[in-house]
Amino acid sequence: MALPKFTIRDLLEAGVHFGHKTNRWNPKMAPYIHGSRNGIHIIDLTQTVPALYNALSTIKSVSAKGGKVLFVGSKPQAEKLVQETAERTGHYFINSRWLGGTMTNWRTITTSIRRLKTLEKVFADEANSHYTKKELLKLRLEYTKLHKSLGGIQDMGGLPDVLVVIDAVRENIAIAEAKKLGIPVVAILDTNADPEGVSLPVPGNDDSTRSIRLYLDLAAQAIAAGKSAQVVKKTTTKAAPAKKAAAKVSLSAKAKAEAKA
Repeated sequence: MALPKFTIRDLLEAGVHFGHKTNRWNPKMAPYIHGSRNGIHIIDLTQTVPALYNALSTIKSVSAKGGKVLFVGSKPQAEKLVQETAERTGHYFINSRWLGGTMTNWRTITTSIRRLKTLEKVFADEANSHYTKKELLKLRLEYTKLHKSLGGIQDMGGLPDVLVVIDAVRENIAIAEAKKLGIPVVAILDTNADPEGVSLPVPGNDDSTRSIRLYLDLAAQAIAAGKSAQVVKKTTTKAAPAKKAAAKVSLSAKAKAEAKA
């Protein structure tokens, strides 16, 4: 299954080319800016297209190898879409404030995840719990806080293989941790962002819901393409021994026939 296809027109219709106001920009984004219109920077989509294809190729590759994709986006326009995309692709998400050390201090995070799962069991059978109402209320508050921060990664079982980040400015701590650990980062860079430290930058609007949905839909399609490639590879691998066995049988039968002759 090939990479998902899109055109510059698709990007234009989703508003990917609209940056921030010209007085709210990062000069490091100058190479990605086509110009300005009515006080708004216009992103150069001729650079967005190859950058996005490169990012999707990496996501597909990670998926094909059975790797883990972590979607990160805590801004109001992104949080619901990030969660939906992660859940429908069978991957992971963080759509609330990034906890410092989420990846660089994974051992501590794992302890918190274990606590979260323990509390889930408590509330799954709350009627038979030995806790008082007051204790349950306190535990519920703890559970709600942990679930909001870690619910999307509680089954990840280890560090991700790639991050997909909506809004590089807002999620700068996540990007810094990934860089420290050598984890590739696909990040949407609006005109106020700093591209340094982002291994797979994609210049584009990170505020429009339509733009965010487009990025995430394409990422989901890339994951599906990777899974398809993984299935094909497994099928081919299984078929190879059968072909070898059939060839051996054929050679053996030929040898017997020649011996009789």
